[in-house]
Amino acid sequence: AKLISTLSLLLGTTITISSNHWMMAWTGLEINTLAILPLISKPHHPRAIEAATKYFLVQAAASTLLLFSCTTNALFTGQWDITQLTHPISCLLLTTAISMKLGLVPFHFWFPEVLQGSPLTTGLLLATAMKFPPITLFLLTSPSLNYTLLTIMAIASAALGGWAGLNQTQIRKILAFSSISHLGWMTIIIIYNPKLTLITFYLYCMMTAAIFLTLKTTKSLKLSSIMAAWTKIPSLNAILMLALLSLAGLPPLTGFLPKWLIIQELTKQEMTSTATIIALLSLLGLFFYLRLAYCATITLPPNSANYMKQWQTNKPVNTLTTTFITLTITLLPLSPMIFSI
Repeated sequence: AKLISTLSLLLGTTITISSNHWMMAWTGLEINTLAILPLISKPHHPRAIEAATKYFLVQAAASTLLLFSCTTNALFTGQWDITQLTHPISCLLLTTAISMKLGLVPFHFWFPEVLQGSPLTTGLLLATAMKFPPITLFLLTSPSLNYTLLTIMAIASAALGGWAGLNQTQIRKILAFSSISHLGWMTIIIIYNPKLTLITFYLYCMMTAAIFLTLKTTKSLKLSSIMAAWTKIPSLNAILMLALLSLAGLPPLTGFLPKWLIIQELTKQEMTSTATIIALLSLLGLFFYLRLAYCATITLPPNSANYMKQWQTNKPVNTLTTTFITLTITLLPLSPMIFSI
């Protein structure tokens, strides 16, 4: 069953990113939605079932809006081609539908709840792979998107993603708000430089994968458990701190690259005030990443007698985890090569 779900995910993503016709893109998104549901509800727990139900309802509503958008466009212009979306109502509906799919503010309420109810591996898929088909549709239709709505949603996402993550104690919820904040950075630049959005998305996926895989190795789900996890694999916990700071966007780590490029591009487009606002809003995110990094490496749990210390494991860390972590920390010097690609 897991194999069928994974293959269906790959199939749905491939159909959406390679299609020119709106109906094929919609079909791929539907296959994706149905394929991830068994993976979310696999732990037979009320929270997992609730997460799957919420995910299904939101994605179904977003798909309906998407279908309505492309049908309206076809009615007025006779075009089913993805790149020929010209009718203003269709453009507005499409911007709203894909924002719901991605979890941009104000359509973000489902995402932290769904991520919190999912296992870590499924959470990684939801935060990275499931965002790829909607981002691709955003890229294909970027000239015809409603820019005013998109900018407002992007700044609101960067603000709320940082603000709402401040008082969370569950790591998956913190990473969900981090994802919302990063989506704000991606969407603010999509009209001017779609390739930059794609680079930002790839780097975000890589950094998030490194953190999720590390948390899976140490079996940490909340701040109190991450405090006690240092005895298990001390070196991995120390590197987790660097990965979190990279996701926060501190130089000289990889996460600084997309933020630097986006601010540079916004300044080129004479949007200095927008660049200033979004750069200041990233400080909110920096605070909760620092808190996570502090819990992971610098502090001990307050009542250490109440915590069962975990045995240090001699098992080697997964190669995939080490690869992602290495890239998350060391990719900034290779930025000229990334630009040339």
